Amino acid sequence: MTEPPRPPGAGDPGNYPPEPTSPSSYPSAEPPTAPLSGAPGPGGYPPAGGYPPPTGDQPPSGGYPPSGGYPPAGGYPPPGGYPAGGYPTGGPGNGFASNEDKTWALVAHFGGAAGMILSGGVLGWIGPLVALLARGNQSPTVRAHAAAALNFQLIWSVVGLIGWVLSCILIGFIGVGAAIILGAVFGIIAGIKANEGQLYRYPLSASFIK
Repeated sequence: MTEPPRPPGAGDPGNYPPEPTSPSSYPSAEPPTAPLSGAPGPGGYPPAGGYPPPTGDQPPSGGYPPSGGYPPAGGYPPPGGYPAGGYPTGGPGNGFASNEDKTWALVAHFGGAAGMILSGGVLGWIGPLVALLARGNQSPTVRAHAAAALNFQLIWSVVGLIGWVLSCILIGFIGVGAAIILGAVFGIIAGIKANEGQLYRYPLSASFIK
């Protein structure tokens, strides 16, 4: 009895047909995707445009800020930032509101000194009193100078007057001489200070008038 024919390779263990491969093993027809921006490409270098743009905290190419980032040459403000000469200048007369105020202040001090010399030590108060009445109500600065001179000259004018009264016993001439010398010397010093814009404080004085 004959055996029915077998399919090819059914009886031969070494001739099995190859197993079908899975679809995933076939090469994909899609091209490989490009790397993301910023990721290194082939060869270790990022693709074109891979670096983020520079931020404001980083200097531009070259390491220096753009033109205009530094102050002008010399490190000083541009012209016009300070007045000419670098220091503010005072008003007329260096401390006086006007030249008229300065003039009356000088009259108070130099007038007192001149009055003590010309009157023999008894009328040094006239010059400061005139300056006080003429300009003291309009200018506090003139009033301060005139009051300081008037207080000083009043005291030494009284000393000079007493010295003239006591001149009959010779000791009075000491008082007269002291009144003339002190009234003239300190009046001139105060006038020089007033010309520089300073209020001089008379020694050996009192504050009768303010």
